[in-house]
Amino acid sequence: MFLSFLFKFQVVKAIEKAIPIPRGLSVAENHPAREELKAMEAQKVDIDRMATRQVRRELWGGLAALALQTAGFMRLTFWELSWDVMEPICFFVTSTYFMAGYAFFLRTKREPSFEGFFQSRFAVKQKRLMKARDFDVRRYSELRRACGLPSLHPQSPCASSQESHHHCLSHCHCD
Repeated sequence: MFLSFLFKFQVVKAIEKAIPIPRGLSVAENHPAREELKAMEAQKVDIDRMATRQVRRELWGGLAALALQTAGFMRLTFWELSWDVMEPICFFVTSTYFMAGYAFFLRTKREPSFEGFFQSRFAVKQKRLMKARDFDVRRYSELRRACGLPSLHPQSPCASSQESHHHCLSHCHCD
């Protein structure tokens, strides 16, 4: 009898761990906390859009720099110098890019890809904008939990797209 009770108790505990049950009180629809959360979400949407815009400018600038470098290397290879001179230069430039990608991975623990770079730069820009606009991330997370919404990591650009595909709070589905 006792073993049966103990087994049932363990099963219930295992299910509680597997399925998170909100422990706090849910905030009523007309509660001021919901209004505060709506205002903070609007502010966060604005911050995310601004961060996205800034990162996209950086990425377009990087593309322009690579295009200019390629054009310069073409000019040097075919008109000014020769491939014999340019081959070691191109090798060292490519090696430098590889080392930069490796350093990016070591520093950010993210894959050195365009998406990884975008997410890393987005997190930096988002954090900077949140600080500049006095956005209280802790209060935002508290309000989300109080309203029964999952707490989002402030530097996760796609966190809102995991929550809902209809309501965009980040760069993933905007523009």
